[in-house]
Amino acid sequence: MQSIKVHRTGIILSPDRRRVLFRPFELQDPVRISRIVARVMQLAESEVARQIESVLSEFHGRHQRLEAYFLERFAAVKSYLLTDQPLTRNRQLLIGSYFTQEYALESAALFNPSIVWHPDQTGAPPGGRRFIVSLRATGEGHISSLCFRSGTVDSSGRIAIDPATRFVTPPRVVTSATYDKPLFQRKLLELGVSNGFSQLVFEHLPDSFDYEELQRGIEEILRVHRSKQTEWAETARCILGLAKANYTIACDPESQLSERVIFPYSPTESNGIEDARFVEFRDDDGERTYYATYTAYDGHLTFPQLVETKDFITFRIATLNGPEVRNKGMALFPRKLNGMYAMLSRQDGEHLYLMYSDNIHFWYSKELILKPTYPWEFVQIGNCGAPIETSEGWLVLTHGVGPMRKYSIGAVLLDRNDPTKVLGRLAEPLLVPDENEREGYVPNVVYSCGAVLFGHTLILPYAMADYASTFATIDLNELLGAML
Repeated sequence: MQSIKVHRTGIILSPDRRRVLFRPFELQDPVRISRIVARVMQLAESEVARQIESVLSEFHGRHQRLEAYFLERFAAVKSYLLTDQPLTRNRQLLIGSYFTQEYALESAALFNPSIVWHPDQTGAPPGGRRFIVSLRATGEGHISSLCFRSGTVDSSGRIAIDPATRFVTPPRVVTSATYDKPLFQRKLLELGVSNGFSQLVFEHLPDSFDYEELQRGIEEILRVHRSKQTEWAETARCILGLAKANYTIACDPESQLSERVIFPYSPTESNGIEDARFVEFRDDDGERTYYATYTAYDGHLTFPQLVETKDFITFRIATLNGPEVRNKGMALFPRKLNGMYAMLSRQDGEHLYLMYSDNIHFWYSKELILKPTYPWEFVQIGNCGAPIETSEGWLVLTHGVGPMRKYSIGAVLLDRNDPTKVLGRLAEPLLVPDENEREGYVPNVVYSCGAVLFGHTLILPYAMADYASTFATIDLNELLGAML
């Protein structure tokens, strides 16, 4: 094995079951919902006041803006009231509390980290930098979401993680967010949903529209063409489903980074948001955007999707389309190559491919660049995050799966101008699970979704046995020398 020194920092980010958020408690049976509302309605006002005081006393210290959320949940079930009689605020709060639940988003695991430099370097240590780490948090029912931590690296390379706050608050969906009509129609065409009904809907929509405008447009077409309602119902459902899968969320700008979470919202994400690979992307004009490819899971199928943000406060979520948007592990290059977006991918679950596209949302072709070659990667290979540009070429951290489904981390070097050319490759893993890292939710696994360079030091966050996360540092020159 090549003698590359990997320094394990000993920093561990462990799941904390005390960090809980509030979310809807959804019941599918309208009769049962009506009964719960009716039971609260029969309580005397004094009892209502006593009950809501008890609820707020028990849960208020665990959350921020809990009362506002109870009122939102009341509004969601208000239609089940039998009359329009105004209700006191206490009764509204109490009804809302019955349709709210806590969720410990990282009670099971906190893993598969990705790291980028913070867009706000205020307060960075002299000669150092601030960074953001995204993590896959997994809780009850193995539902995954995306959460964040911040930290610093000082001039000597020492890493420090900022303490996470006690609170976790789900973002609000921005209902006023708009859709671009040509892009939306192109995505419908890719899905095979473009037909006479969709053409009628979009004829009456402006070039930029929001979800409510789309919903009203669909309802109006169905109202005018009553005889076609049954025939067009599935198309209408698909159009609205696509809209829900392309949405914008906003966190409280005053919140701490560790309070923010991207929790499953759309039907494609109903069983989790997995393995976000963040990259700081620089456009040709120098504009900076943070993108992340991630896997949405609905309990049966996986869907590669895209997150876009400039400030880690507002996030745009979008579907990826095209025949080559398949499987997991897509990772975007940090800049365009020859005027095109470039992406690493693993469509067949086994090999590593390179893709180009003139539109970040659509991917049509791929080229094979790496096959499993060494025993530690015979089962499959994939990337461990976005390629990192160095003076010698594109450094790509890889993962390989070997005997006993053991995951290891390796590295390859690709040509800067033509990434299909492999300039170097480690024959032995860079990092394998040690005795402190192999026990966990999934044993014998080390895995990363992205690293950064700090001078000539590679900062590598990685997951240990799909349970907790840690950091390692590696000398870049030593790593490149081993490959070249």
